Amino acid sequence: MTYARSFFRLTLVLIILCLPLVGRAQQESKTTLLPSPSPSPSVSPTPQRATGVAEEPVLVNTDLISFNITVTDIYGRFVSGLKKEAFSVYDEKEPQKISFFSDDDAPLSIGIVFDLTGSMSGEKVQRAKDALSHFFETSLDKDEYFLITLQSGRAFLTLDRTRDSRAILDKLTFVQTKGNTAFYDAVYLAAEKVQRGTYAKRAVLVISDGQDNNSRYTFNDLRKMLKESDVAIYSIGIEESGNGSLAMEGSGILDEISGVSGGKSFFPRSGVEMDDIFEQIALELRHQYSIGYRPPNFVSNGKWHRIKVKVSPPRGLPRLFVRSKEGYFAIANPK
Repeated sequence: MTYARSFFRLTLVLIILCLPLVGRAQQESKTTLLPSPSPSPSVSPTPQRATGVAEEPVLVNTDLISFNITVTDIYGRFVSGLKKEAFSVYDEKEPQKISFFSDDDAPLSIGIVFDLTGSMSGEKVQRAKDALSHFFETSLDKDEYFLITLQSGRAFLTLDRTRDSRAILDKLTFVQTKGNTAFYDAVYLAAEKVQRGTYAKRAVLVISDGQDNNSRYTFNDLRKMLKESDVAIYSIGIEESGNGSLAMEGSGILDEISGVSGGKSFFPRSGVEMDDIFEQIALELRHQYSIGYRPPNFVSNGKWHRIKVKVSPPRGLPRLFVRSKEGYFAIANPK
């Protein structure tokens, strides 16, 4: 009995002596089990993409001012084969050093705006479609197209990035012309799509009477956008019979958007003349020069700069004429 009491007392003493150690161990155990703060996430410079997903192009800001030039003689014939030394470029009357020059017959990104609204009769649509097929005959196999149609008061991206010209003509078969006209929206959409095209040479063919009564964008919105872009507008005006005020207004709009972009407007009076015009546009696009330069001390301040291009004809050639875009806004564009 005495032995049992002694053992009990000894055990009790040991427990009392060990309590601080147990408490300290519990404290340390709790501290160890607290979650440590997770490290800040690191951003990988080359994020992993799922297999089979195409890489997006890297966009880099550049101050390269690039545009296309059409050179003709006094008879309106296209002049090719000129060297870089024949051209002089002026930015706000200051001479510039040409850093990029090409006269290659390179593939094109082409937007086609086809008006299928109520002001376009079935005969006009068929006539324009026939002429468009002649245009395709002069195109390169690598040329890409975007088809925007005007129908039921809206602008539709009917075909997005295709090299199949037959598919475009098929989309224009058995169509009904009806509804209001969102003309400004359609040209705006076409220019936007073409700017994201594959090729550096870009143009939009507009087949319409130029009338608008249903657009979200205004004429000033469209004009400003075209001045900022490097897309040339070629307008084929399908005129109403007679010379009413609406017809005159549409012609003026087509003239303006073509001129400000470095393109040209045409107003055919017959199917034969329309065929000739489409052939002329195709030849012009195939015989253009591409020029680029970097203005010294470029400042991205959004200021409008006027461009002037002069060409000195080789000895023996008569006077030559140049057509290009009027200028640019000083904004470092992604290329």
